[in-house]
Amino acid sequence: GWCPLSPTGAQTTQLLVEPPWRPAVLWDRVTLTCQGSGTTGATTWYKRWGQQGRDSFTVIQSGTYTCGRPSSGLSPPIRVSNDQLVLQVLARALLEGDMVTLRCRG
Repeated sequence: GWCPLSPTGAQTTQLLVEPPWRPAVLWDRVTLTCQGSGTTGATTWYKRWGQQGRDSFTVIQSGTYTCGRPSSGLSPPIRVSNDQLVLQVLARALLEGDMVTLRCRG
């Protein structure tokens, strides 16, 4: 695989998911947005192949998605499932002792 190197303090590529629940499910009309340094429109999306284009799109197929920007490398992967029943948590950093809201959806 490709392991991008970035200088200390450099912005890394992030993949934003809307709505912000994990795991993401296809029937939620999930929109992915790639954020990172570099030229707007120079985003490459990876599922099974690289596809260059817009910085965001609505997912129409389940799978694991990653995006890349020229100056900040690859984002962490996001899985979008098509499961019938999911237990979801809001996508944010959690620490031990935090109160969390879970939702069971089907």
